[in-house]
Amino acid sequence: MPDRPEPSAWTRMTQEDPSHSAAYVQRFRTLAEQGMDLVGEARLVDAMLPRGSRVLDAGCGPGRVGAHLHEVGHRVVGVDVDPVLIAAAEEDHPGPRWLVGDLAELDLPAQGIDEPFDAIVSAGNVMAFLAPSTRGAVLRRLRAHIAADGRAVLGFGAGRGYAFDEFLDDARAAGWAPDLLLSTWDLRPFAPDSDFLVAVLRPV
Repeated sequence: MPDRPEPSAWTRMTQEDPSHSAAYVQRFRTLAEQGMDLVGEARLVDAMLPRGSRVLDAGCGPGRVGAHLHEVGHRVVGVDVDPVLIAAAEEDHPGPRWLVGDLAELDLPAQGIDEPFDAIVSAGNVMAFLAPSTRGAVLRRLRAHIAADGRAVLGFGAGRGYAFDEFLDDARAAGWAPDLLLSTWDLRPFAPDSDFLVAVLRPV
């Protein structure tokens, strides 16, 4: 059998602390109960798409981004490596299709999901949690699932072990080109000293 991909930082955290995922779920449930705005990333993606578009929520966690996109009329598939988070997404946000899976091995046609996606969103620092040895594979697997005129929106913070320039080089090597670089999900422009990157990428 082929070697499995190196575990992500998230997977290692949950192995070291089995309560970590449940605490993460509860954190966002509490924020939702408090009326906090948890869908800023989804609003950006929605603004890019006509209604009824196909969206892949890559590293979907407990489903807050994909759930909002579903609620406003898109067809959403969410994938996350953590079964606890997927169970929470299924419980709290029925409607999208939520799947447990490693993004480095993503193969949705093998699960009967053949149509490419109009957009891919990856919020919540997913890219920074990836094991370094899997970054290129994840970007290639996402590229394999995007429609020819689709776009991916990937956001993560600085100081997490994945330099923005390195990420953009990896993205280009995986068949992506940057369309727009932002420093926030509310459309502030990216600058050399930005501490967050939201990269809107297109396939090439």
